[in-house]
Amino acid sequence: MKDKTIHSLQKLGLSMYEAKVYQSLNRMITGTPHEISIDSQVPRSKVYDVLKRLYNKGYLDLEKGRPLKYTAIPPKDIFKKEKDKLIEELNETENNLNDTYENQISQVQAPMWLIRNQEKIIKKEIEIISRSKRTLNMRIGFLFENEKEPLDNILKKMSKNIKINILASPYCYVNNKKTDIISSLENPYINIYKANIPFVKMIIRDGEEMMHIYSKFSKEKKSVIPDTSICVWNQYPDISKNYDDRFYEQINKKI
Repeated sequence: MKDKTIHSLQKLGLSMYEAKVYQSLNRMITGTPHEISIDSQVPRSKVYDVLKRLYNKGYLDLEKGRPLKYTAIPPKDIFKKEKDKLIEELNETENNLNDTYENQISQVQAPMWLIRNQEKIIKKEIEIISRSKRTLNMRIGFLFENEKEPLDNILKKMSKNIKINILASPYCYVNNKKTDIISSLENPYINIYKANIPFVKMIIRDGEEMMHIYSKFSKEKKSVIPDTSICVWNQYPDISKNYDDRFYEQINKKI
């Protein structure tokens, strides 16, 4: 079975011999090529090239003399550098893929989908909100139990850069638990208007993209039943613009 440390070092881009030599030098701290070859069990005919590569990658320090001596760079320094590099590469890849996704998604034919499962609905909701460039209009009749925190976080992040209007019921019941909607979303940068909204939610981004979320509710306590929720995700600009215009008509009546 492969040593876990060797396996992890290989994930950083080291060869098997390079990983063995660096692991060995962390035990020895410093050593000559001959000593390192014996401890790491890397053939002496290979160890010189391996040490040279590790030195060039910044894993070792070299003390010139006769014989040459190599010293391990502390693992905390190595791993910090590698983590920073990996995070930078992942962030760059994420941004590139997001740009590709957002550029292509508007070109998809017949852009209307049904989404079930509240976790998937919340995920799509946050995604649409994060794409807002100018305006975000929302009608909120209910919030899922695990929706308040991610929604509050994304609205706080977006609210300083775009105009956000929310028509919301004061509170709702989900699984017979009360949630105060308006107080949960209050933000000095958001316009929130109290309204009597049934068990439905609507989000319109820039008048170009929207989603409707519906749910059944118990007749006795009028409590939302999350497992019955369904979302209609709509990317027809004409339809979204029409709903956006009607939203502003409602807002004007509130002002």
